[in-house]
Amino acid sequence: MNTNLKMPLIRLAKRDSLKPSVVWAIRIASVVLALLLGMIPIIMAGKNPFVSYGIMIEGALSKPGYIRQTVKRAIPLLGTALAIAPCFKMKFWNIGAEGQITFGAIISSAIAIYLGKSLPSFPLLVLMAVAGAIGGGIWAFIPGYFKAKYNTNETLFTLMMNYIAIGIVRWLQGGPWEGRKGTQMIPMFPDAARLPNVLGIYCGWIIILVLVVIIHVYMNFTKHGYEVAVIGDSENTARYAGMNVGWIMMRTMFLSGAICGIVGWMLVSGANGTLNSDVAGGVGFTAITVAWLSQLNSFAMVVIAAMLAVIGKGSATLQTKLSVPASVADIISGVLLFCMLGCEFFINYKIILRGKSDKEVQ
Repeated sequence: MNTNLKMPLIRLAKRDSLKPSVVWAIRIASVVLALLLGMIPIIMAGKNPFVSYGIMIEGALSKPGYIRQTVKRAIPLLGTALAIAPCFKMKFWNIGAEGQITFGAIISSAIAIYLGKSLPSFPLLVLMAVAGAIGGGIWAFIPGYFKAKYNTNETLFTLMMNYIAIGIVRWLQGGPWEGRKGTQMIPMFPDAARLPNVLGIYCGWIIILVLVVIIHVYMNFTKHGYEVAVIGDSENTARYAGMNVGWIMMRTMFLSGAICGIVGWMLVSGANGTLNSDVAGGVGFTAITVAWLSQLNSFAMVVIAAMLAVIGKGSATLQTKLSVPASVADIISGVLLFCMLGCEFFINYKIILRGKSDKEVQ
């Protein structure tokens, strides 16, 4: 009997490391493929794809005002990617950044609402930042604790906590913090609770760039970062080496949530000037793509977050200038992300057909 028939028709195998030139060739090919596929919905909408792509770039980078809007999109995206990177390095799948940003924003907003008229700007902003970090950290620590103590599913736990945090904001909007009755809106914060602008953009971009360096050092040159990497490779090895795996999980989740809380503070005090239920705006999920595509490299995250911000701002301009449906812009963004993620798959794995050996497939 032919033993090949017992083999699956298609199987996957881990690749050996590829040459950098091959890796970049695959990545460039994925972007080209994404651009070609993105032309399809544009043509179906009756528009010229080359003109449309030009408008997207123009709408994101052609004027100082557009660049500022693009940078504002990149700030929370990059900050959240930095936040979840240590968790992902540990293979703790923190899908709750959205809720951690939101809860950090809630606690920061409480300081602004109750102390905004009685404290000077600098101590008020510092207090808001610390409160936001603690709030986000606690919100992330809870699933970390249950994972460490009871081995709960962190993906579901962190995901469900997103909706709890959003529900709390909605209650506050229509309850204790509602401004004018019936508006379901929280009033704008006083000027003392607003982050100052630097080069026309709220100074959160400086804070995030500092965090890029801090997280890079933390992940690569500290004992804590080493422990996170060891747990990610093998929990059993970490335990054999005498590491307190449960404590490291909780500590790392608190750090992740604290950075998300800082992002929440920047959003309410810098970008929005108040709190609403959509404060995170989906960056908690998009940041997963940023972290994954960057291979958890802090500096690579800067590039990926900037690129996605350009796509997001450019897509909004495309919708406005050419009256293209929002769904078309979303499809273009989704196709690009799909191809970029797919290219990382082909960089790390190879497809082997029945009858072929691993050595025959490069």
